[in-house]
Amino acid sequence: MANKTNTIAELVVSALAANGVKRIFGVPGGGSSLDIIAAAAAVGIDFVLTRSENSAVMMAAATAELDGVPGVALTTKGPGVANAVNGIAYAALDRAPVILLTDGFTAEQESFITHQVFDQRALLDPLVKAFARIQNDTSASEISALIEMAVTPPLGPIQIELTGKVAKSEVLSDDLTFSAIAAPATIDNRGVATAAEAMKNAVRPLVIVGLEARDDTTAAAINELIEVLNCPVLPTYKAKGVVADSHSLFAAIFTGGAAESECVSKADLIILCGVDPVEFVLQKWRYDAPVVDIATMRHEPHYTSIDCGVYGSISRNLELLIPQCKQSMWSVEEISALREKTLTALAYPEGEGVGPQEVVVLAGIEARNAGVNPRITVDAGAHMFSAMAFWNCNAPMDVLISNGLATMAFALPAAIAAALHEPERPVIAITGDGGLLMCLGELLTAVQQKTQIIVIVLNDGALSLIDIKQQQRELQPLGVRWERPDFAEMMSGFGGRGFRVSETSDYEKALAKAYQEPGPVLIDVVIDPRGYPQQIKALRG
Repeated sequence: MANKTNTIAELVVSALAANGVKRIFGVPGGGSSLDIIAAAAAVGIDFVLTRSENSAVMMAAATAELDGVPGVALTTKGPGVANAVNGIAYAALDRAPVILLTDGFTAEQESFITHQVFDQRALLDPLVKAFARIQNDTSASEISALIEMAVTPPLGPIQIELTGKVAKSEVLSDDLTFSAIAAPATIDNRGVATAAEAMKNAVRPLVIVGLEARDDTTAAAINELIEVLNCPVLPTYKAKGVVADSHSLFAAIFTGGAAESECVSKADLIILCGVDPVEFVLQKWRYDAPVVDIATMRHEPHYTSIDCGVYGSISRNLELLIPQCKQSMWSVEEISALREKTLTALAYPEGEGVGPQEVVVLAGIEARNAGVNPRITVDAGAHMFSAMAFWNCNAPMDVLISNGLATMAFALPAAIAAALHEPERPVIAITGDGGLLMCLGELLTAVQQKTQIIVIVLNDGALSLIDIKQQQRELQPLGVRWERPDFAEMMSGFGGRGFRVSETSDYEKALAKAYQEPGPVLIDVVIDPRGYPQQIKALRG
């Protein structure tokens, strides 16, 4: 009896399925893409057609962050790969394990074809952790090794190139044996001992929490740590929710800017927990206190010198460290006063019409009135300062944001991915008009996928952050402003529900209706942007 065979495309898809992949996002071409889509459907992996490859990779990355398993995006060769670059940059700098499946040319084709041909490996080489061109003799172990590399710290993207010819070739069924890849739980006994000594000698320690701490086990350990120390905790943007904003020890968001500096300056020991320096703004380190770095690995270069490093499993190392900690001299009242002072400094000044802080706060109030607990996704732009400061989070991943790359055109694709990941939980995408214009076609994806998302567009007719910098340099307002488009009409054209508002009362009514809708809704909010410069100065100095 002859041995059963399967195609290489089925081999690749079997590896993805074994590691928990539920969806592939992308824009297919006529080569290996179609074989991958067919093989995926046969094992229950859905294919989500996006409107751009950049958005496809953003969705894959957001899925990876939420699921804890590799996200997968698929593109055709040539322009498909080129359009995916920004998404891959997000996966690289925001530390998301993404598998990018790309079509390619065979050696025979490259001997005479120049149409759409460029070095796809060289294009993505600075961003991906590994590249592999799948061949007829590629084994299951080789594919597993690639997936393992994506989920090994620092997490990041892998590029797999598969031609249409190879995708159809066959291998024996014995090569289809895969198992899920588990992260090693390493302990750093020497680092723990040194860190414990530093923490015993500290009177006013302070904890900064970063993106590596977003899994539930690590988040629980960090909450235990701060409660034993009774000290302030400051999460980065990516780590917002690891410690609830309502926690009495929550002091501020940490960006590396000026807003949190009064609090951090009072510490005699700074404890970094799961912090990746890619999260900090482009400013020098402001503090002289010694630093303990508890992370999955040592990150270089770093904004500050590390006095003690504890590397490996953050939760396992904290399990050893916490019993050796003592209560600090901080008081809850002092931390509360610092928190309120920071929020007051970041408050958006009152102006005409609706302001961004009002947009964020009212969205939260109406969510509570509707009895729902939305997740939010946030685009880069001036609006993100209000979103991150004034939206309250209670758990890791309550907010998704691009911080390492800080790219626009993230919020909408990420919201679609989040809604597909957890259909019963609404998602709010908070975006600027510039960011939405970069991925406008994904509104149709949201409609076709019947996602429960609310897209809130803060429509100020400008690239506000760049506009502010232009004004500060007393330059003419050139190249950063436009006539405000009507996004509500665009959403209606895509088959969704759209509202356009310029007054607070109308915005509240639109929110109340949006929370009752079973499908995607867009609220186009005409914003008064004049308070942004004051807010940015308070945040960054």
